[in-house]
Amino acid sequence: MPDADPIARHRNRWFAVILLVGFSIVFFLPFAWMVSTSLKPLNETMSLPPRWLPSEPQWQNYPDAMRAMGPFWLYARNSLMLALLNVVGTVASSALVAYGFSRIEWRGRDSVFLLLLATMMIPFPVVMVPVYTLFRELGWIGTFKPLWVPAFLAGAFNVFLLRQFFLSIPKDLTEAARMDGCGEFRIFWQIILPLAKPALLTVALFQFMATWNDFLGPLIFLVRQEQFTLALGLQNFQSVQGGTAWHWLMAASTLVVLPVVFLFFLTQRTFIRGISTTGFK
Repeated sequence: MPDADPIARHRNRWFAVILLVGFSIVFFLPFAWMVSTSLKPLNETMSLPPRWLPSEPQWQNYPDAMRAMGPFWLYARNSLMLALLNVVGTVASSALVAYGFSRIEWRGRDSVFLLLLATMMIPFPVVMVPVYTLFRELGWIGTFKPLWVPAFLAGAFNVFLLRQFFLSIPKDLTEAARMDGCGEFRIFWQIILPLAKPALLTVALFQFMATWNDFLGPLIFLVRQEQFTLALGLQNFQSVQGGTAWHWLMAASTLVVLPVVFLFFLTQRTFIRGISTTGFK
């Protein structure tokens, strides 16, 4: 069968590129406006018509915003600690559960997996009150435990993502390992995990971003200011200032967003590979 018209293919490729570039610009504009506003003096942040570029960059806005937020580095330490604990717990627990759903045969496996997927349809506000009651009975309110202990119990989406990746790994590898006398944990540790590094790093990146940007969880479970994360610190800064100092708020927001942006660009190749690959080439 002859190939399709090369001119049509070329036109479709350019159309896709233009479409992607257009969407990229649309999604990049809010970030660019935030960075631009963070470098403006206060009188230019609300000027009409709006100005994209400051008349003179005010780099002093960043240290001023950090001082105005209060213990900025304490907030950053709390956010980083929670993000790392959640990453470790989520990757470890989700990988174990996904291995059980993908490589071990047991009665009712598929039914239990469907039940697990069904939990993704339950929004957090629905279970917020009973979860809060449970943690209150455990005496965990006002501590960091409600924000990281559940990460060690696996999450439905991460289990689904890792299970699909594990299923793409040829079963001949695990069968050969069993014939050589390997147990399930050794197969999981020495064969499955090394081959699933892209998927594991993708789960880690998703969880880091979710924990770093989480606002509702810390708002519910934390009560003391020294426990605040950066998300709560930003909200507290805005409420304390009364009238919003937009140049400082945008500077603080830029500082909060930069680690996530840097981490994504650092791991984008692995992230894309983890999403697109389905096992061996």
